[in-house]
Amino acid sequence: MRLPILAKETFALFARKKSPCPQRFLSGCGLWTEDLSPQVKQQIESHWRDQIGVKPPKTSTPATKDKYYVLSMFPYPSGSLHMGHVRVYTISDTIARYQRMNGRNVIHPIGWDAFGLPAENAAIDRQLAPSDWTANNINHMKAQLKQLGCSFEWERELATCDPEYYRWTQDLFLKLYDAGLAYQKEALVNWDPVDQTVLADEQVDENGLSWRSGAKVEKKLLKQWFIRTTKFAKQLYDGLDDAVLHDWRDIIKLQKHWIGNCDGVNFDFKVNSSSTSVATFWTSTPELIEEAKFVAVTSNHVLAKQEGVTSADGTVKLQSVVTNPFNKEQLPLYVTNDIEFADETDSFIGIPAGCDQASQFALAHKIPFSPHACVTSDEELEKKRQELCRRAQEMNAGGHWSSAKLRDWLISRQRYWGTPIPIVHCKNCGPVPVPREKLPVELPKLSQLSSKGKSPLEDVSEWVNTNCPQCNGEAKRETDTMDTFVDSSWYFLRYLDPQNSKQMFDKEKAFQMTPVDLYIGGKEHAVLHLYYARFVSHFLHSLGLLPEREPFKRLLVQGMVMGRSFRVKTTGQYLPEDQVKVIDLKKGKAVSKETGDPVTISWEKMSKSKHNGVDPEEMFREYGTDTTRLLILADVAPTSHRNWNSNTFPGVLNWQRRLWITVQDFIKHRTNPPAIAADEEFKNQEDYLWDSRNFYTKGVSFNYIVSQQMSVAVSKMQGLTNSLRRAPAAVFCHSRQFERALAAQIILLAPMAPHFASELWAGFTSAPNRLNQSTEILWDRPVLEQQWPETDMNYQLDLVCQVNGWENCTVKFERRILDRLDKEEAVRVAMSQQAIESTLRMRNVLNVKFTVYPGVDSVVNFMTDQPPPKKKPVEL
Repeated sequence: MRLPILAKETFALFARKKSPCPQRFLSGCGLWTEDLSPQVKQQIESHWRDQIGVKPPKTSTPATKDKYYVLSMFPYPSGSLHMGHVRVYTISDTIARYQRMNGRNVIHPIGWDAFGLPAENAAIDRQLAPSDWTANNINHMKAQLKQLGCSFEWERELATCDPEYYRWTQDLFLKLYDAGLAYQKEALVNWDPVDQTVLADEQVDENGLSWRSGAKVEKKLLKQWFIRTTKFAKQLYDGLDDAVLHDWRDIIKLQKHWIGNCDGVNFDFKVNSSSTSVATFWTSTPELIEEAKFVAVTSNHVLAKQEGVTSADGTVKLQSVVTNPFNKEQLPLYVTNDIEFADETDSFIGIPAGCDQASQFALAHKIPFSPHACVTSDEELEKKRQELCRRAQEMNAGGHWSSAKLRDWLISRQRYWGTPIPIVHCKNCGPVPVPREKLPVELPKLSQLSSKGKSPLEDVSEWVNTNCPQCNGEAKRETDTMDTFVDSSWYFLRYLDPQNSKQMFDKEKAFQMTPVDLYIGGKEHAVLHLYYARFVSHFLHSLGLLPEREPFKRLLVQGMVMGRSFRVKTTGQYLPEDQVKVIDLKKGKAVSKETGDPVTISWEKMSKSKHNGVDPEEMFREYGTDTTRLLILADVAPTSHRNWNSNTFPGVLNWQRRLWITVQDFIKHRTNPPAIAADEEFKNQEDYLWDSRNFYTKGVSFNYIVSQQMSVAVSKMQGLTNSLRRAPAAVFCHSRQFERALAAQIILLAPMAPHFASELWAGFTSAPNRLNQSTEILWDRPVLEQQWPETDMNYQLDLVCQVNGWENCTVKFERRILDRLDKEEAVRVAMSQQAIESTLRMRNVLNVKFTVYPGVDSVVNFMTDQPPPKKKPVEL
């Protein structure tokens, strides 16, 4: 064990080793005679755990200018945290703490995505109530999050299964219903034969398998509830080009692919004149919709299924007809293989006057039509389209631009553990919404569940049977519950006003606190959840309840935590590591200890079934919480997959030990001052530490918030530690720049390792003979209340000169000048550089972007067209 040489009086203050937490000295544990063992880390974290949280804000409405809303995707309460949870919540907590230390009024909430099929199935298997199973899991995971040191605002906590939450999910449904966007129709739906419930199209993979059970999905004809998301398709597609979106990267492509190119219009046709049933058809020529003469569908279309036409050998005319909403003309329906349907569509509006395929089909089946005068100009075409779309919208018959493949959002689920749909079915009045003053429609308490294949609510007669809100006659409640994606489509808004008992959220708060500044989560939610959340945000914006259409400014899509797996080549069986003999780890060669069969070694997403998971609580016990946080942030960027390999741990463990020793030495040398060094040598040390502090502070700050490369921030801090460790004892004691650099080191670390940094700071401030009496260091305040380190005004920073995002050169300026540099001057300076001038010589500058990162760097970026191709030399 390494013990620093301390003065007797200092040693007496700290040497109480056997106490679980010795006498506090400036709020610290004071274990400075100890080596940094796992036991010491545990004592430090136990001591600081209740002191590093956030105090409830004095007001729940931060100032708009200073607010920063950092949001991590809320977890499903499965029972225990996994390393993926540790990664996402460590990232969000680090950024939240960084922003607080930079003076922002931070919103950093947490809640629970608590409804859903897994809880219901677990309750069935265990013969208990889903509410009990969910509550127990929430309590355990909440304790783990607190152990992780996450600075969530627990007063904002919510759970989607709480009636006080889903009351407002039901209110959202009624808002959609009132706007004509929630409707019920008979549809051919995806049926999971294992989980015995309906799946939306997006919950079925490209192989036709259920996203959760893995079963082969079947088709079933059921009456279901839908949300008309296609009405907003065009603006959702166009919104992906909104300048407010930052760092969405390939998520924009995924979203655009999901929505599809909105180059056509959906129109609603009434099916049979005496029916209330409506069918939606898409056409790329909405200007000619009045000239429609027939509709063709595939044998998989619901209208074909309703008449029992399971396959079409040639062409079959259906008994049903549909009515054109514009001229009330009844159009025949055909099931056919003779039409080339657009990709991923199952219907075709036949307009013979504008389509050769339609005219040939009409001629072949003796469907009368007359030639139509074509639109003569683009202006006339656009005018005609706008007029017909407007008329359709006024008739509530569609008229909204969408892609051919996009479908409305199917939200019905035949399960118990979900938000009840607030609709009552009356024989006289039809479907009737539950009055808002009667919300929430609460789930009845069921002690256990057993039924599958239909909603368990159907068997609860005292809940199902009710009175119609309109005529007071006998009626039945809707027994389907909502898709859990509805609950998670708006949760980030309830966080803003979680105690509001009169509305979903206060409009004034929403205008002050949205959009979310940074949203952190996994790529598995980059399509469905983001699409639904964006839709709800666009919809609520259309009602005037939100200031912006887009809900999330910036995305940080973190990579998965991967574990090393061992799989028998011949059988595919996964083996635990202790059952494998590794022959050559680098080449991935191994054999089963029991059978000698060859085993494949690979990195895969952590899973119990693959025996490659790591229990976070074991990490906390063996290494400490803050070490686990640092390990999850180090080595690779947050957006990259993290291969969880203990061989990478020593770098972080040694760094923590060096920091610990540095503070030990600082206390020792400040308590027993050595002689000061010669002036020139001392000045060189001062200059070196001044430069190191500025260089690494700039680098760490940049990687915290601009690039958000946390792993690079860790390596920058390790560089600053190396600079500090090079200093001789006299510099530890007598150098003001060493004091500044060590203070900066601990503050820079605090967002990532708040317990450890708090103890380092307590040791740092306990040392006598302070040199810095400015307000730069708040000696009587804990580390998390310190001001973020700033680069000095006379330190030289870079004006980075780019062309199309690629760096061409840099120009040095003192910070005092660079911070004041405006765009015009920055462009002039950049254009005077030979590297920029020569690059732009053969290009046209389309735009110039100028970005200032105060105290870090500034960037001037010339956006240009491509340079002209080089002429080939003339051959003589």
